[in-house]
Amino acid sequence: MAAEPDTVAGVLRRQAAARGSHPLLVCDGDRLSYADADHRSADLARGLIALGAGKGTHIGLLYPNGADFVIGMLAAARIGAVVVPFTTFATAPELRAQLVHSDVTILLATSSYRGNDFGARLGDIRDSVPLLRHVLVDGYPEPEAEEASLGALEADVDGSDPLAIIYTSGSTAAPKGVVHTHAALLEHQQNLNVIRGLTADDTLFCNSPFFWIGGFAFGLLATLVAGSTLLCSNATDAAKTLDLLEAERPNVTNGFVAGIAHLARHPSIGTRDLSSMRRGNLYPIMAPDARPADPELRHNMLGLTEAGSVLLLSGDESDQPEHRRGSFGVPAPGFDTRVDEHGELCIRGPYVMQRYYKRSREECFDADAWFHTGDLVRTDGDGFHYFVGRRGSMIKSAGANVAPAEVERAIARISDGLTAYVFGVPDPDRGQAVVAVIATDGEVDESALRHGLKRELSAYKIPKRIVAVAPARIPVLSSGKVDMTRLARVLDD
Repeated sequence: MAAEPDTVAGVLRRQAAARGSHPLLVCDGDRLSYADADHRSADLARGLIALGAGKGTHIGLLYPNGADFVIGMLAAARIGAVVVPFTTFATAPELRAQLVHSDVTILLATSSYRGNDFGARLGDIRDSVPLLRHVLVDGYPEPEAEEASLGALEADVDGSDPLAIIYTSGSTAAPKGVVHTHAALLEHQQNLNVIRGLTADDTLFCNSPFFWIGGFAFGLLATLVAGSTLLCSNATDAAKTLDLLEAERPNVTNGFVAGIAHLARHPSIGTRDLSSMRRGNLYPIMAPDARPADPELRHNMLGLTEAGSVLLLSGDESDQPEHRRGSFGVPAPGFDTRVDEHGELCIRGPYVMQRYYKRSREECFDADAWFHTGDLVRTDGDGFHYFVGRRGSMIKSAGANVAPAEVERAIARISDGLTAYVFGVPDPDRGQAVVAVIATDGEVDESALRHGLKRELSAYKIPKRIVAVAPARIPVLSSGKVDMTRLARVLDD
C-alpha cells in the first residue's frame, strides 16, 4: 500500500528516489524529471533562504503552467513557506489587491505571457504593496544558503502546516484566499487518484491552470503523489498542441472542455492519432471509441477551491442509465455532506479548507462546522448528486424558480453542443424573464430552438428571448469566467 503523503518535500524526496529520470512534467518544450525537480527546487529553496524566507513566509508565483511554476511551488513548500499562486489573467489593480491581501513578501514571476507585460505591470504597482520585499522576474536568487539550512527547514515542516493560499476565481464577488495544509491537499489527491485510477504508469493531460485549484491540486499535486507524468501546453496554435498529444500519448485527460474546443475544431483533427486518450473528461479530443454518445450520461465532477479540488465524482466512466442523466457522482472520501432546507450543499471534514485568509473560522463555517458551498443540488435514492445551480443565480419568473444550469444543459443537448448563458432580466409582468445568449458566430433559429426545448423543459423555463452573440463578444472577468453583468448589457447593443 502506498505511503500516506505528509508534506510536499517528503513526497518529492520519495518520488525522486523511486522515479529519478522519469518525467514529472512535459509542457511544450519544457521537460522536468523527478530528479531535476528535486535538484532545481533545492537550489531555488537555498536562494529563497538567503533572501530571508523560511517557515510561514508568503511566496507568490506569477507563472503560466510550466517548469518555473513547478520548481517555484516545490521550493517554497520545502522550506515551509506558503505558496500563493496568482492568475495570469489579472489586471494591474487586481494583481495589486491580491498581493496586498495575501501579504506576499517574495514574488517569482514571468516577465510576459500572451501579450501581458508583467515586468512593467509589477513595476507600476510595486511601491504600493508595502510587504513586498523581493520581485524576481525571469530569474532565481543565487543558492547561497547552506544545504544544512535547507535540511533543517524541511525537517521542521509538518503536514498540518499551511501549504498554499489559493484564490477563488471570483465570478460574482471579490476573490477569497483559501488556506489549505500539506496533508489535507496531498491526502485528498491520493484518495482521488484511487478513484480515477491515476498511477505511476499514466500520463495525464490537463489543461487547467496551475494557479487555480483544479490545476494546482487535481493536476500537479495529484501527479506528484502518483509518480505519473503531467502533460500540458501553452501553445496558442492548436496544431502544436495536437502535435504534442500525438508525440507524448497521454492516456488520461482532465480539465475544462471549453479550453480544448479549438483543438477539436482544427482541420487536422480527423487525421490525428489520439487513440491513447481513453479516460477522463476531455471527450472531444479523446479516442473516438472512448467518447460518450451523450456526455450527460457520464458522471460529471464538482470541484471547489474550498474542498481542495474535486468534491463529487465517480470512478465509473461508463454510460449511465437514463434516470441518472446529469449525475455528478457521490462525495469523495473524507467528506461529510448534507443538503439543507434550501437545497444548498454543505460539507465538512479533514480536507475542507482551514479558513479564508484573514477571516476567522466562525466567519467561514456555521456553528456545527459545516461549510455552505453556495451550490444547489439534489440527490437521488442511491446517493448520487445532481447540480441545480448556484445560490443567488436562480431566476424567479412568475413565482417559479428556474435554474440557469438546467436550461443551459437542455440547449446544449438539442443544439449539438452550443454553449448558452442563461440569466434573468427584469420583466414588469413576470418579475424576471428567462433569457439565453448563445455563443456562436453563426445564426440561431430561435423558433426551432424554442420548439425543441418544449420537449425538454417546462414552459416557464423556456427562454423568452434567445440571442446569438459571437464568442469574441462574450465579456469575461480576469478569472476567465463570463461576466454575467456585462453580458446582459450586450443584449442592448
